[in-house]
Amino acid sequence: MANILIAYYSHSGNTRSAAEKIQKITGGNLFEIIPSEPYPAGYNAVVAQAKKEKENDFYPELTNNGNVKNYDIIFIGTPVWWYTMAGPVKTFIKNNDFEGKVIVPFCTHGGGGASMTYEDMQKLAPKAKVMSGYTSYEHSANENDIKAWINNLNL
Repeated sequence: MANILIAYYSHSGNTRSAAEKIQKITGGNLFEIIPSEPYPAGYNAVVAQAKKEKENDFYPELTNNGNVKNYDIIFIGTPVWWYTMAGPVKTFIKNNDFEGKVIVPFCTHGGGGASMTYEDMQKLAPKAKVMSGYTSYEHSANENDIKAWINNLNL
């Protein structure tokens, strides 16, 4: 495989777990997307903040915007918040140049599925090729399923 980056934001650990499984399979480099201001720990508080951020098209500042320049394939992982990617992932995509890159999205959710997450990634990175995503419910990301998904992508 080509140079691979696995960039992810994880609030509760579910997306991190999926990212680590992808890293084990691909040998890519992990990059954790970290907001400058941490989100509240409590479920209701983070849901309320995520809703407000989506309504206001807010892009939270990150501790490090990362750099996708030296990578051909970038796996991008996010929890699904209000039918799309979490704010820190939006910021990561907005602050990097994905022209000519391949984005391989993955997400974790609490019951609503991927919703508009993958389509919204394509909108934020219109010059990238966004592949079919891997979607898992909460902490159910399975290494065998991830391996089959990656193999089917023919990267």
